[in-house]
Amino acid sequence: MIRFVHGILQEVEDALVVVEANGIGYGIHVPRSVLGELPSIGEDVKLYTYFKVSQDGSMDLYGFLAPEDREMFLQLLSVSGVGPKGAQGILSVLKPDELRLAIVSGDAKSICMAPGIGKRTAERVILDLKDKMNASEVYQDLLTHGGDKTGTAADADSLHSAAKEAIEALVALGYSNQEAVSAVKKVEITGGMTADDVLKQSLRHLAFL
Repeated sequence: MIRFVHGILQEVEDALVVVEANGIGYGIHVPRSVLGELPSIGEDVKLYTYFKVSQDGSMDLYGFLAPEDREMFLQLLSVSGVGPKGAQGILSVLKPDELRLAIVSGDAKSICMAPGIGKRTAERVILDLKDKMNASEVYQDLLTHGGDKTGTAADADSLHSAAKEAIEALVALGYSNQEAVSAVKKVEITGGMTADDVLKQSLRHLAFL
């Protein structure tokens, strides 16, 4: 199994890149969300890969910039009805962190934005993977956008919960997961704030989008 390819980026064409390593040019499928994060042509790159051999004998490499992103891809493949192209499509419209947020907040609407992914498949992704996500870790990055970072673990859990509930409420109101997360990130979440407080301030930010 080819676990990663480390070499020189030679070509970028649509969602396929070519990396030269030891005189061999590896064609690697990457999510479109990765394209903007790649180095320039001729520069060094390392992609963590998944090697797929199909029943018809075709062989494909799928690549990601971080091992945890490849792990997210593999988790998608564990969902019935989601193959490599479907998983790549999902990760093309949602970066791995955005997808994790969509899963823990039950946002099937955002997952459905991927080509070929319908509502039933999106709901299956959420159902199968939600228990595998650590919601506290997923929401933790929201705290870096404001507020006191020096509180106790109980304080942090409270702030995580407020952010989580506010995002879920916004999604229930019809906003996409990206819109909800973007709005909550603009709120300076401090100790003592409830989910309602975060929600009200988030709605003010959404009013100006």
